[in-house]
Amino acid sequence: MATTPVPRVDPLTIEVVELIGTVVARYHEEYERAAGTHSLTGAQARVLALLTLEPLPMRKIAVRLKCEPSNVTGIIDRLEARGLVERRPDPQDRRVKLAAVTDEGRRTARELRDGLAFAREPLAELSHEERVVLRDLLARMLG
Repeated sequence: MATTPVPRVDPLTIEVVELIGTVVARYHEEYERAAGTHSLTGAQARVLALLTLEPLPMRKIAVRLKCEPSNVTGIIDRLEARGLVERRPDPQDRRVKLAAVTDEGRRTARELRDGLAFAREPLAELSHEERVVLRDLLARMLG
């Protein structure tokens, strides 16, 4: 029986993976700090940002955030209590409730996004062409 050879990991690949990990960790740290300035947890801020794109049922939110639907219900409850989101019936299926961002929630999400200096400042060091290449490479990595 033949065995599949284990691919070698070259030093460049290791370095790239470590750099990506550092970028992601810094982004998450800053995102948590920015969320805190609005008295939000990181999870609440992520749900709020997601809902600025479109109203969603709890299950879809859970799938997109890779968490349990019961966790999403608690997050939506807290956001709704602050007037940042509201529940409304799904026009396609009135048995389903959609979570939708309110005007106040949209404003808060925009302020949060605009407050993420780390997400912008390092990119400002790159030329337009370098940012295009980086975007295309990241998109290619994600398939």
